[in-house]
Amino acid sequence: MAIRGLMAPGVPPQPKWLIFIKGAIILLAVIVLALAAYALSLFGDYSYYYSAGAPGYLLFVTIFSMIVYGTAIFLELKAQQFYYRIAMLVVYIMTCIFWLSSWAWAASWASFLLAYYNSSYYPGFRSFGSAMAACAALGAVTWVLCIINLVFFIVGSVRNHDPAANPGNVELGHAGQKPADAGHTPVYAQNQTAQPTSVPPQQAY
Repeated sequence: MAIRGLMAPGVPPQPKWLIFIKGAIILLAVIVLALAAYALSLFGDYSYYYSAGAPGYLLFVTIFSMIVYGTAIFLELKAQQFYYRIAMLVVYIMTCIFWLSSWAWAASWASFLLAYYNSSYYPGFRSFGSAMAACAALGAVTWVLCIINLVFFIVGSVRNHDPAANPGNVELGHAGQKPADAGHTPVYAQNQTAQPTSVPPQQAY
């Protein structure tokens, strides 16, 4: 049943507030993108040597996240017929893995550079370390939000494993009608408007 729910098409039933979680992920991704770009600009051509590519990886993760969750919001609200759960499951899991590795990498470099600044004369290390520390903190928050979104997506998909009986996401404003109810009129309601026929009284003999 669980596999059928994850393979079924259509948006699974999920809380209405989950769409705001996706919006928060996009917003945090924009902020981390700006911080990573700032950190990348501090050393110019030497940025990879000093940071081992952590800011560049953050740029990739943030852009990937904005595409994934922006597309998810669009499909949930405007194009549910193109919503495939198995594809969303794959990209949601990938996003969680990417954010975990990115904020851990940023935290590692932030701790190293901020500690090295105490014995270094180059002030750019402190600015770079501070930017990486902010990216690590915001990235950890974003990672938690991605996990929350993934958990509720899986739970909703598993509980709604029958695509033929999927009424749509009512909490997102997409109410549907079950196919079993369409075009079916109960027997007891067919003759409700019929008028009673009068029977002439019989004469007594």
